[in-house]
Amino acid sequence: MIASRTIALLIAALATGIVLTPLRAQAQWWSRDPVDFEECADKAEKAATKEEKTAQLTECNAKFAGRRKPGGGYTYSDFMQNRSFDIAGPNPTPEEQKKIDEQYTAFLERERRSRIAAAFTAKQELLQQTSLTNEKVPLPVEAPTSRRRRARSDRTRRRAIA
Repeated sequence: MIASRTIALLIAALATGIVLTPLRAQAQWWSRDPVDFEECADKAEKAATKEEKTAQLTECNAKFAGRRKPGGGYTYSDFMQNRSFDIAGPNPTPEEQKKIDEQYTAFLERERRSRIAAAFTAKQELLQQTSLTNEKVPLPVEAPTSRRRRARSDRTRRRAIA
């Protein structure tokens, strides 16, 4: 009777194990995920249809922020600042992201100051233009020598007529 209990327990444990195992085992060891954008894009190039290829490339862009550099390492292009940052892996680490954010804040501050300076300069130019148009410009005065010549020419005309 003890032997039958042991066998019954073994059969119950085996049945429980079979029931609790997933129906399909995931074989991750032979289908590894891409490690960076370039591998992901290469995998997407092999897609059957154009729609699948586009969808996979969009997924690659969302998954990996950095791009592989020719000499090794990765670069992150920040289109908002129109500049690139060297990063350690295919995605920025929290420290690298903090540095990028700090640089972006400084960039925005420089842009703000530049716009303020441009607006100030434009206002100064506008004030100068309006002050020039409001000024009364004196009319040119005839030089005294031209008056004498005109007077002489008038006398000579009178004599010639008389």
